[in-house]
Amino acid sequence: MYEDAAGIRFELDGAILRVTLDSAGRRNAVRDDDLRAFSAALTAANSDERVRAILIAGANGDFCSGFDVVDRNSGGGERPRVGAIARRLPALAHGLIPQLVSVQVPVVTAVHGYAVGLGLQLIACSDFVVVSEDAVLWEPFAQRGMSSDAGASWLLPRIVGPVRARELLLLGRRLSGVEAVEWGLAYASLPDSDVDAEADRLAAELASGPTVALGLMKKLVNESHERGLVDHLAQEAYGMELSSRSPDFREGLTAFIQKRDPDFTGK
Repeated sequence: MYEDAAGIRFELDGAILRVTLDSAGRRNAVRDDDLRAFSAALTAANSDERVRAILIAGANGDFCSGFDVVDRNSGGGERPRVGAIARRLPALAHGLIPQLVSVQVPVVTAVHGYAVGLGLQLIACSDFVVVSEDAVLWEPFAQRGMSSDAGASWLLPRIVGPVRARELLLLGRRLSGVEAVEWGLAYASLPDSDVDAEADRLAAELASGPTVALGLMKKLVNESHERGLVDHLAQEAYGMELSSRSPDFREGLTAFIQKRDPDFTGK
């Protein structure tokens, strides 16, 4: 169900789908096949009831240095016809980003080293990010003479505000892991040696939670900026209706009455 590609690996570890970006020597830069595999895995995870949380990490001491533009432009063949980028992106990075935002389980991301371009957008799509204090988060688009992609200009203003988004995108400001927390891009910054353990702990906590309710709340938070208050209150009522019919709701209520911790099954 979860098929690896050259630069990405998947492992279903109990209720956690572990996604590892792994391109040695390229700071885990991703290529077309990696993005297709990632997208296919998210499609599968959204209907796989075994999956109750997703944990994304990078191998080799870095998170992700973005899309491998050097590899893409190093071939000796003919240049594609005009419009190739606009045709390709919707099926690759621009398809992956909304999938990651909307997948109905919590997404935790562990970040070491460099998180650049698409790597930073993966952070911005995650529900919880645990980042090394000395990590480097960077949008290098302007320094490369191109405009941003993968939702950077949509995600960043909503997370850090338009002024700081311009600083990141137009001026290429590099953020440390500590600054990423201060700016609202990360949940916690820790010494490098502590990042993976905290990300694992957090993913395990979320994977043992009431998966239906967590998925509905994630959806409500992500869509809150699209509606007025009255419309959003109606959506909250709809979410409450659905979650209150779940076995996990009954377990939560029973545990409260019995004064014990709930044992949620994700149903």
